[in-house]
Amino acid sequence: MNALQEILVRIDDGDIRGLVEFLNDLSDPARRVVARELPARLSERLHDRFEARDLASACRMVGAAILGGAEQVAAWLNRRELRWVRAPAADTEYVMSVLRRRPQEWRRDLAVRLVRRLRPATRSPWPGVLMAADWGLAAALVIETGAEPPENDAFVAGWSAHVAERKWRSEGALVLAEDPLFDHMLPRLFPAEGVAERLAWDSSWRDGHPIIDELAALADSGRVSRQVLLDGCVGRFLVTAEAAQAGPFVVLWRRLAPEVAEIPVADLVRVLPSAPTPVVQLAVDELRRAHAAGVLDDELFAEAVRALAYRPEKKHMTAAVKWMADAPEPTGGAAVAALAPVFDVDTPALRERAVKVAVRLAPHADEPGRGAIREAATRLPADLRERVAAAFGAVEAVQAEVVSAPAVTAMPPPALAPPIVSAEELAAELGRLWGPDQPTRFERILAALVELTHHDRQAVAAALRPWWLSYCRQPFDASSYSPMVSGSLENVRALLPHCALAIVSPADSRELSAVLQNRRSAWPTSDPSPERFVQRRFREVLSLFERDETIPVLLATPTSPTGHVAAEILIERMELLGDAEPLEADFVQALLRLPREIDPALVVRAEKLPSRAGRRLAAWLRDGGLPDPTVTWELDTFEQSAHARLTPPGGVNELVAELCTLDPKPFSRDMQWWPAIMPSHREVVAAHVLQCLPFFMDSSDGQVEVVASLAHGDGPVGIATASVIVIGMGHDRPTQRALAADAVITLTAHGQLPATDLGQAIGHLVRAEQVKLNRVTGILDEVMTAGAHAQVWAALAQALPMLLPGSDERPRPGLGELLKVATEAATRTQARDDVPGLAEVAARKGQSLVVHEARRLQGVISM
Repeated sequence: MNALQEILVRIDDGDIRGLVEFLNDLSDPARRVVARELPARLSERLHDRFEARDLASACRMVGAAILGGAEQVAAWLNRRELRWVRAPAADTEYVMSVLRRRPQEWRRDLAVRLVRRLRPATRSPWPGVLMAADWGLAAALVIETGAEPPENDAFVAGWSAHVAERKWRSEGALVLAEDPLFDHMLPRLFPAEGVAERLAWDSSWRDGHPIIDELAALADSGRVSRQVLLDGCVGRFLVTAEAAQAGPFVVLWRRLAPEVAEIPVADLVRVLPSAPTPVVQLAVDELRRAHAAGVLDDELFAEAVRALAYRPEKKHMTAAVKWMADAPEPTGGAAVAALAPVFDVDTPALRERAVKVAVRLAPHADEPGRGAIREAATRLPADLRERVAAAFGAVEAVQAEVVSAPAVTAMPPPALAPPIVSAEELAAELGRLWGPDQPTRFERILAALVELTHHDRQAVAAALRPWWLSYCRQPFDASSYSPMVSGSLENVRALLPHCALAIVSPADSRELSAVLQNRRSAWPTSDPSPERFVQRRFREVLSLFERDETIPVLLATPTSPTGHVAAEILIERMELLGDAEPLEADFVQALLRLPREIDPALVVRAEKLPSRAGRRLAAWLRDGGLPDPTVTWELDTFEQSAHARLTPPGGVNELVAELCTLDPKPFSRDMQWWPAIMPSHREVVAAHVLQCLPFFMDSSDGQVEVVASLAHGDGPVGIATASVIVIGMGHDRPTQRALAADAVITLTAHGQLPATDLGQAIGHLVRAEQVKLNRVTGILDEVMTAGAHAQVWAALAQALPMLLPGSDERPRPGLGELLKVATEAATRTQARDDVPGLAEVAARKGQSLVVHEARRLQGVISM
């Protein structure tokens, strides 16, 4: 066996120790021979990434021993498939053991090359997690050869991860002072990226910050310079924009507790405009100490408070105002212009305090400062503006711009796709079923299955067979397949492929139907009636195919994106059937999808239809369709949730009566189907949705889409529709709340928004804590901006009396923001109303946002 074969066998056997001995005993000529062929042979074994991890250590060691130049070895060790090993420490020792035969300068060169090649780690440094082997080897070579490591953040981050792991394994024992790389790494810790996470690594599960505490202890003992640590922290503060990256250095600074003389006041003022909040808070604390000790001069003081006042965070503005209030009057007067931006905040208490401080400092202000205050005061409310004018000179009020509201326009629903016209197109559409559920898409496929099969069943079966073979494991076994289609027993996503199976293989389909029927008998469905109705429609098509029968057309396939079926087209479809009777659920669905307004001439045409269903259609058209069911609403005081009540009209058939009756405690993830079931009776659909939608307020599966779809339909809208819109406003996710906003805008654009009911729903559901007020407020603000200000005011005029606090109550969180939206809506609408309870809140003492906005609103509606 030659040397190459011997190496490969030992690699495959995992004989690492024997491999080390063999490699160290190889002569230089033998190494050169092996080096020509070995890389290619090893590469063959590294194609499988799981096998590569098992072989990585051995392959790294062999390359380090055999390859000639330092650059060759560095490139080999940094191959992607060799960078992760199962035991990094052992790997480092093995590779070092074969490198020690190399000259010292060669190894120093390799050390520098390995450090330069390091890249930021993409994995956590937690113990037990695979770690990159390249840092450990580079560090070992640097230590052993005394090489000066080049600048590389990844090397510093790797060292800090190594220290953090040692700290964890030693349960907090001191590790820094004796670390051979510590003196190299210390000045590099502060500017290096990727270090902060390691320095704060174990602070989340251990008391304190062990690494930071040890650094501070070394400074206390004199082992390291306090000034080096303080300068390093300040340097980090000046370049860091993220709180997480600055956090450990803020902790270190506070642990060092510098004396006033050690505070770099100019640098800390420089960090104020853009530093993250923890750094700003630290800088303010230190600068205030320096100011109290007379170290911070007036110019730097003015720069500091101005930087704080221009920050977007109100807490920093508040800090600036407080600092100005506490400063000596001559010092504060020189910086009075810093208060100008605070005059524009929407927090009345903060704004009033800024005015109070400015008035006190007015005698000490220079003319530029006085001018800045006068200009900012033009936007203040009248009472505050007058106080500023008395101290700083005349202030002219800025005339509020008249906001022209945009016309409210609704986006129409997406247009229907054209019908499927070929078996090949049908097979392709079935292959794309795994996207989001779209009722119009499923309806289109179901219609094509029926029509194309009627014209040429064999062609459809042949086109669908490849799809079916790929869709389900073969040979077909109904008992193993049925759980795939059962879902909540059988949903539409499963029933549609089942219909296709009934075309491809009716016998397999009948077997599957029998299994599912047994399941339904054993576990009766708890699906709501609209869902059961949709399933019934698909099952009757399935049964048709299983009987080897066909019909020329489905009656209920929508002709409009809202789900409506044009009466003329329905009559045309009935004429295609001739004297044959349609599928019952399909026929009832078609009736329910007719528009509310029908051309009388179509009644005459329908009366000529020869079938019994034709006579039923003619009678339906003559009678004006389905009478509106009675919808009522109540708030369950025990469950604190809203519920509708449905009463079906008399004389309707069983299927329609079932749709007009609510199920107790239903649950559905397929509500997007419901608006198209009764597109001319939105309030009925909303009553069903109201039963289910509250269960999905933290869901990501798009259930609020049903609210937006409802708005595009027809028929009465009232408290049930308003309630589901408000519940949609309370969803956890902004994208879902936006769908509720779409519903409001759509109904407003069509002149159909039940604003009074919407206000009642807002008041009741917020009081019942079924929705969060701040989310509702955001949506109302959005739709007001879209032009629905009159509707927003009409709703809030109803909601506010229920949400305003009584004389012995505290305002609910978020009420001030709601009042702000109400004030804007009332202003745009030029409303003159009486809101019960508003005057009492406006008369309260204080300058809270609620009281301030109550006063503003009361002033607007009392003009």
